[in-house]
Amino acid sequence: MAGNVDLDPSTARSSGLTHLESPDGRSFVAHGPVAERPVPGDYLEIEGEDGLLAFVEDVVDVGGAGDGAGFSASGTLVPVGGASRSSRPADAPWHHAVVRPTRPDAVQRLLSGSDPELYLGQLAGQDDVGVALVPNRLNRHTFWCGQSGSGKTYALGVLLERILLTTRLPMLVLDPNSDFVRLHEQAGEAEPGQARALREREVVVLRPNDPDSPLRVRFTDMNARAKAAVLRLDPVVDRAEYNALLRLFDSDFNAVEAEKIVPYLRSLGDPDAEALAQRLENLGVVEWSTTWAFGGASATDVIARRPAATVLDLGGYDRHEEQLTVALAVLDDLWERRAERRPLLIVVDEAHNLCPPDPETPLGVAVRDRLIQIAAEGRKYGLWLLLSTQRPSKVHAGIVSQCDNLTLMRMNSRDDLAQLASVFGFVPQGLLAQAARFRQGEALLAGGFVPMPSVVRVRSRITPQGGTDVPVPMP
Repeated sequence: MAGNVDLDPSTARSSGLTHLESPDGRSFVAHGPVAERPVPGDYLEIEGEDGLLAFVEDVVDVGGAGDGAGFSASGTLVPVGGASRSSRPADAPWHHAVVRPTRPDAVQRLLSGSDPELYLGQLAGQDDVGVALVPNRLNRHTFWCGQSGSGKTYALGVLLERILLTTRLPMLVLDPNSDFVRLHEQAGEAEPGQARALREREVVVLRPNDPDSPLRVRFTDMNARAKAAVLRLDPVVDRAEYNALLRLFDSDFNAVEAEKIVPYLRSLGDPDAEALAQRLENLGVVEWSTTWAFGGASATDVIARRPAATVLDLGGYDRHEEQLTVALAVLDDLWERRAERRPLLIVVDEAHNLCPPDPETPLGVAVRDRLIQIAAEGRKYGLWLLLSTQRPSKVHAGIVSQCDNLTLMRMNSRDDLAQLASVFGFVPQGLLAQAARFRQGEALLAGGFVPMPSVVRVRSRITPQGGTDVPVPMP
């Protein structure tokens, strides 16, 4: 922002033109008549200069009513690729330059890449300006939020499709509501070229009750902390049982068949093993037949070979504990393999289910803590998070603060918008303030994965959405 600049707004208003002042050639303040008033997110062009655009970040009304009314806008000067360059030195100041609303083709050069498959949608209010994804900036954590009914899940599906079509970045989708289980299918309205391109990408969907692609993990592969979390064991408070667990899994216990685990523990004649058997029975852990792979294939085996996308249908479980167990086993395995430095985008839909500020169980704490660790350290190993949720306050602040990309859909809560403003300081306040007025399917995109902060009307999906709203019964 340009700060305080001594301009006479009446000069602009009396001339019927908008004038711009930039002391540093980077930020600006512009004044003009109310009839020319822009809104945050608009672009202005400087008369006689096609190598720069003025991106409007904030606008305030000045003066009185009638002929005395005007506006003051502030923002950033942005170089435009593909335009002829000015002979002016970079960062040269501007004084009383005349500016006006820019042509769509100039904005198109700024916001769009060369491949239309990269477009996430059209700039709101300008159907002929597509806003492109910057795929090589997906190597940052992304926060994706919007209140119920804003189109958040649908829009996230669009992004996942764009990633599949335009990059070779593997994805892991933790899907608690079964919204993305049809990511491997094509909608009837998909263009033949896009449908063919998607068919060439390997998308694996693992479901708890699918005999061909079951979603299972191996208890024996989990580390000691994870096993203890599943069994709600504290290494100090429950030290005898915890120690028995460590000793058993250092023995030939791994060869015992699932249905014989409890009898085996009782056959040992060890009071600590007996207590462990009672705990297993009380929690019903052995009965989680759709969770445990035992000696079979695990979801971690599939993810390790890096298909284009692996969707884990966590919504197929009856118990939240089973969702947490699978998520923990997968995230721990990725962390154990982090030194391999194999890129992976970890998409966590409804992230408040896995990383709330205050989990209620040891299993929930273990999952949250692993996600905090990945958020803090995962980038250098190629593990990048994309967290989707309805409200920022429902996700642990230590994870949200590590995100460099933001997608914001309709959000009415002033407290939530204030929190986002405090975390994502690079997002213009004037754009954030518009979020309460977004229509369904409109989103504010900001951060490195788009060329400029933009309000976008998200394009149509080419894969079916897995989950849908329940309709109101009608006569």
